[in-house]
Amino acid sequence: MLSSSIIKLFSLITGSWAAYTPAVFLLSVRHHGGDKMSGTEHKKEHHHDDEHQCSCCSSSGNENIFCESEEDENEERANFTREITFLSITGVIFVLLLATEEFYSGSINGVLLSSAFMILYLVCGLPVLKSAFRAILKFDVFNEFTLMGSATLSAVAIGEMSEAVGVMIFYRLGEAFQERTSSRSKRSIKALLATKPLFARIIKDGELIETDPKEIVKGDIIQVLPGEMIPIDGIIRSGASDIDSSSMTGESIPVHAVQGDQVHGGTLALDGLLTIEAAGPFEDSTIAKMLDMVQNAAARKSPTERFITRFAKWYTPAVFAIALMVAFIPPLTGHGEFRDWFYRGLVMLVISCPCALVISIPLGYFGGIGSASKRGILVKGANVFDALGKVTIAIFDKTGTLTYGRFKVTKVVPFGEVSREELLKTAAAVEMGSTHPVAASIIEAAGETKIDPDALMTQSSGKGMILTKGDSITAVGNTALMKDFGITAEDVSTHGTVVHVMKNSLYMGYIVLQDSLRKESGRAIRELREHGIKEIYMLTGDRESVAGLISDELGLNGYRSELMPEDKVEALKEICKGETQKTLYVGDGINDGPVLVTSETGIAMGGFGSQVAVEVADAVILDDSPLKVVELLRIAKKTRTIVWQNVFMALGVKGIFLIGGAAGIAGLWEAVFADVGVALLAILNSTRASKI
Repeated sequence: MLSSSIIKLFSLITGSWAAYTPAVFLLSVRHHGGDKMSGTEHKKEHHHDDEHQCSCCSSSGNENIFCESEEDENEERANFTREITFLSITGVIFVLLLATEEFYSGSINGVLLSSAFMILYLVCGLPVLKSAFRAILKFDVFNEFTLMGSATLSAVAIGEMSEAVGVMIFYRLGEAFQERTSSRSKRSIKALLATKPLFARIIKDGELIETDPKEIVKGDIIQVLPGEMIPIDGIIRSGASDIDSSSMTGESIPVHAVQGDQVHGGTLALDGLLTIEAAGPFEDSTIAKMLDMVQNAAARKSPTERFITRFAKWYTPAVFAIALMVAFIPPLTGHGEFRDWFYRGLVMLVISCPCALVISIPLGYFGGIGSASKRGILVKGANVFDALGKVTIAIFDKTGTLTYGRFKVTKVVPFGEVSREELLKTAAAVEMGSTHPVAASIIEAAGETKIDPDALMTQSSGKGMILTKGDSITAVGNTALMKDFGITAEDVSTHGTVVHVMKNSLYMGYIVLQDSLRKESGRAIRELREHGIKEIYMLTGDRESVAGLISDELGLNGYRSELMPEDKVEALKEICKGETQKTLYVGDGINDGPVLVTSETGIAMGGFGSQVAVEVADAVILDDSPLKVVELLRIAKKTRTIVWQNVFMALGVKGIFLIGGAAGIAGLWEAVFADVGVALLAILNSTRASKI
């Protein structure tokens, strides 16, 4: 008895100080580092108007983590400090009472000592008991409050006062750190809010007007001073500056931007004054989409999370029922004393709370999403990580994905009496209605080109552009578009993209443009194979000769060329033999939308890629580097490893202690470790995901 009490006393002292010391240290570090941190006061944090359950026993705890003010965060930090201080003081008092009970019980009135334990129990446990009472009133019996409340009250009833107080103190301590760690992990994603521009400076009629970025419309001219955040996506109209995009893409090296270059909202103009023409409203900007995607990521649960949520709903009632049977059936059938079996039932009751599973698993996925966002990869939900674990086939779009998508006009071949300049100008006038990189290059090569307000421009998907004005029709595109107008285009045998031009049934000639392979594409393909991707293919609407050249240079397993948008979906299904759940597709254009949806995991190049591609994709790469696909696979693999480590650890330890509790080997102290201790270990393991 004496040795067990000494061990109990020693574990409490070391446990309290081990918990308290790093808490204060981390708190001071985070405070001086300027980071916002969650505070915790069990009584406050666990009582919501619409949700009486703690998040560790509820699958619906997806509170809005993006709407807290700095005052809220400061208050949480203060609450956490108060909670830890309170638990430290009560812990010291508890240690003194334990020592008194062990060494001076003969000289101290037993009723007085029991009363002291009872007061300490009520001081520590009243918030938990209140929450349990509210839950019962709402007919919610199986949650951590009712489990802990009933277990500790039952321990009081059979005279185990010290163990009831100890369970409550350690439970409160575990809850404080669970809340703190959860908030800290979520805020690694919430840090994106720090890049949200607070204001925009619009130039109107020669005057500067400061306004909310949400008031910006397409075409507004924005002034950005050196050192300021760029508030909107747009094109530089004057000035030059080094642009720091580390907050958006994870790229640490600034990029020099000059007149005519495109810039993203949320990036930083380091050393130059810029005037920028807004490409659209704030809600269409990169930073706005990032925030929206990450905010909605919490709602998209992985299959693993959904399994654990379903499992928890059955696990707790099942263990609760077993605990009742252990407590009452043996003594009622004459196998031992009631007090002994009732105590064993209490041990199992404490172990039955599934906190370690239900808290640590979403936390692990949150950490992985946060880690990806730091590297310029936006993952729209935890389900993406599980899907990536099945992928064995990767399929890439060509233009803008494996290549830069920045074309250069290398040859202009007019036919008949058409001049070189006339051919370029005619093509540029039609391409003004397109956002394709080829169109941008033709417009640039043609020089200043005006949009005809009376002309009707339409896109023939996968073929080209058509301009109609009265009875006049001009078409610019590939050979398939020319055939639609009964024109036999010139057969061009050259490497590069060929654009044919037709006006009023007259073939005017063709323009050759060449795109260059991204310097990191070859390395990305090699590393994908190292990460278990067995087959890699390319889909493109470009000509056979161009596609074959790139495929050979990158060492792909194959390719499909001259595809229409609808053909890409069929090509993907053919490549994966209908098993789309094993397929990863990476693309950036409007015509990639259907195939991004069809594949199990669609990844969009989101720099200035198509809005359609970004919207329908499961993940978005902000700097358009194919190497980030490898990075995403690596993060997904490590995140899932951490998640399953937590599953096996929690179930394994709880299983061992459930057997020990039923056999009478494990007591309430061991049960506290099996519940709170394992939950804390699982949470600490989950935080590794944010540091991948």
